[in-house]
Amino acid sequence: MPHSHLKLYSGPEQTAAYATPEDNVTVSVGEVLPLIADAVNKQRTWIADFEHEDITISRDLFEVLSAYQFFSRPSA
Repeated sequence: MPHSHLKLYSGPEQTAAYATPEDNVTVSVGEVLPLIADAVNKQRTWIADFEHEDITISRDLFEVLSAYQFFSRPSA
């Protein structure tokens, strides 16, 4: 009688804890910002799922946003 080889199933394989290049998509700010703003404005619950996601932006945009944040603070 031949022996059968059984394999123990322990659930799905672990995925990488970091994003791979295949996981990333490049879009313009003009394409994605209105969608994000709409989701935040309408208080869509799924937007909170991405609250801690890292995004990559250009240095120019970062500097403009940093200046905007600085000058938007309430004065003492």
